[in-house]
Amino acid sequence: MDHLLTLTTHLLILLFGSAIGSFLNVIIYRIPAGKSILFPPSHCPHCQTRIHWYDNIPVLAWFLLRGKCRHCGEGISWRYPLIEAIAALLFLATFWQFGPTLTTVGYWLLLSWLLALALIDCDTLTLPNPLTQSGLVVGLVFLAVQGWVETTAIEASVSRVVTGIFGAVLALWGLELIALIGSITYGRTAMGAGDAKLLAMIGAWLGWPGAALAAFLGCVGGAFLGGGAIALGLLNRKQPIPFGPFLALGALITIFWGEIMISSYQRLIFGAG
Repeated sequence: MDHLLTLTTHLLILLFGSAIGSFLNVIIYRIPAGKSILFPPSHCPHCQTRIHWYDNIPVLAWFLLRGKCRHCGEGISWRYPLIEAIAALLFLATFWQFGPTLTTVGYWLLLSWLLALALIDCDTLTLPNPLTQSGLVVGLVFLAVQGWVETTAIEASVSRVVTGIFGAVLALWGLELIALIGSITYGRTAMGAGDAKLLAMIGAWLGWPGAALAAFLGCVGGAFLGGGAIALGLLNRKQPIPFGPFLALGALITIFWGEIMISSYQRLIFGAG
């Protein structure tokens, strides 16, 4: 009976995560285009025909339709089911890591924002203010709610929010300093303002140590993959590379393994001293 309950729970989480992924597909396409994310309902971008619910089942519908619109036969990008599947797996992995807790719900929200922003940056080299700003605000609200639920004390809520604001401000200043140094070094803009706002959002959720780790991992990943792409001739040195996906990946790693990495670093420094 316990196994059946566990299996059912995991299946429901996968379904919920894939449904959120389907909504993220809408956000990723419509926000940069300046369109409403609610109206009109989902429709084929080619023939504009409204997509019925049975053709909009996350992941499964794409395979049943063989990647084509039922009405006009035009192809539907494979990226849609991929994003839905990634969101589903991220939701399940978060549940495995943090269990049936409020923390899981919070990280589901954060990961949804990160996934949308990372892909928008890949597509457009922009990180829209409505998403980074709303993600920061939602993070602060979540911290306040979490503090209240865990302690039923208003002081705890205020303390969590202040910590989140402090983390956001330090992250913003820190990345702007890195961008300034990079601009002086390379003689051109090294990072966009959106990157700093994204890291501020991450700082609001994960605090300044988490934001610092996410930024470090993002810089390492960006340098490694960007340098590799340039070395292989896939990119030239003047071609802009979106940094948002690397920050998002750094935040993802921080969510799941950040405490272990930070505590290990602190023990190393303490031992060295």
